[in-house]
Amino acid sequence: MPATSGEAFDDVPQARRQLGVASAAFLIFNRVIGTGIFATPSVILHSSGSVGIALTMWVLGALIAIAGTLVYVELGTGLPRSGGEKNYLEYMYRRPKLMVTCTYGVYTFLAGSSAPNAIVFGEYIINALALPPSAFNVRTTALICLTFGLIVIGVLPRSGIRLINLLGSIKLFILMGIAALGLFSLAGVPGFAVRPEYPAPHNFASWEAVWGEGRRDANALVTALYNVVWSFIGYSNANYALSEVRDPVRTIRRAAPLAVFSVAAVYFLVNVAYFAVVAKVDIEGSRQIIAALFFRNLFGPATERLLSACIALSSLGNILSVSFTQGRVIQELGREGVLPLSALFSTNKPFGAPMGGLVVLYLLSVTMVIAPPPGDAYLLLLSMSSYALTLINTLVSFGLLLLYTPAYRAWGWNPPYRAPRVIVVAFFLSNVFLAVVPLIPPAEGQRTFEKVPYYLHVVVTIVASQLGVAYWAYWTRWLPKRGGYELERQWHVQDDGVGRFVFVKVKKAVEGGE
Repeated sequence: MPATSGEAFDDVPQARRQLGVASAAFLIFNRVIGTGIFATPSVILHSSGSVGIALTMWVLGALIAIAGTLVYVELGTGLPRSGGEKNYLEYMYRRPKLMVTCTYGVYTFLAGSSAPNAIVFGEYIINALALPPSAFNVRTTALICLTFGLIVIGVLPRSGIRLINLLGSIKLFILMGIAALGLFSLAGVPGFAVRPEYPAPHNFASWEAVWGEGRRDANALVTALYNVVWSFIGYSNANYALSEVRDPVRTIRRAAPLAVFSVAAVYFLVNVAYFAVVAKVDIEGSRQIIAALFFRNLFGPATERLLSACIALSSLGNILSVSFTQGRVIQELGREGVLPLSALFSTNKPFGAPMGGLVVLYLLSVTMVIAPPPGDAYLLLLSMSSYALTLINTLVSFGLLLLYTPAYRAWGWNPPYRAPRVIVVAFFLSNVFLAVVPLIPPAEGQRTFEKVPYYLHVVVTIVASQLGVAYWAYWTRWLPKRGGYELERQWHVQDDGVGRFVFVKVKKAVEGGE
């Protein structure tokens, strides 16, 4: 069997491996590009103070994302099976056995909700259809979106992949269109000038216009970089579904860099386009998202509904991509045997997709849509999800550095691709940065939350990890000791051809007995 074959690392048969380079790349592309690029550039400009510094921040964010991509390419080629960080953490942190798996399981459910993007989809599709933007309309539309996602990804998985690829292509076309329109306007092409009733931009008129008035305080620049880095999150998305990728070692080496370099280029060009069409004073003074100002300046306010449709489609692509991969992560936890009802979560029956995990994620998302907690709690849940990913990336990158040390040489880490050591160090430090920044008090007059401490999501996220530790201790230590048995792991092949571990209770021998 070829060394790059997925079956050399996982027993998922080749018949189930449907994803090629394009599909894997679009899983990443759709996950990274949600709604941020339509609004975040104005936040970055406000924090950095100048167009030049804002663009520099986007370049730095792209370099961090490229570093993360290369790290995950190394990990994906070394352990080419679904599950992503679950596999990497298990390999790196082996003692106590299964504790890191149980802890990661808590974070999987914590970060798997698609409610935020579903609500964004509801808001923008309602606006695109010129319907009243009531809470009922938005939530109902969000629920329809989530249900549609469950059906497409869970019941019609092949159609779901085609739709993900289609939405990714549309999203790429839209962003490249924005970039082209901005460059045409900047070059003075007839028909693409800013309409006379709006302020004329001079962001690239001179060196002073590009770099002048930039902020020099560290807090503002850190805030800008923090927001840029989060705009690139999602480069590891294909790693969660590698058991369904054809020739996963070769594919991830091609798909991940292709997707992230494409995102980086598109992000930079779209930012240049925004600044070419919208005046700096208009960006900083308006409450509208920067993409709305861009289309208004070129084509008038009537294009707002078209933009809303574009943002809604971007949100839908993100929802489908996240559902596809996170469902596979829960399936891998089921295959590991650590979840209650593991047989339900590990199977692909009846539709060829991990419906058990998809239904759980669907129910979590629905709950967050129809019963949003009051006040800061909704934002707190979102912040916890983001911070959990930061902690996981920090542990993964630190663990990879450990694998390079002489103490871990016996483990035989020898992947087909190795990221440069300096890249791994840079990625580790960038995640330490993301983990520390939320602990810095916000600037005077700014608040992360309205009523709760700015650091609460950090504390709650760390405490939540202890739920996984408590579950591990209860299931692998307390219950066996109380029941007088040991847990023995056995391999079992399911009816769908996919194998999983089953834990069997083996009665302990009585000391001194026959």
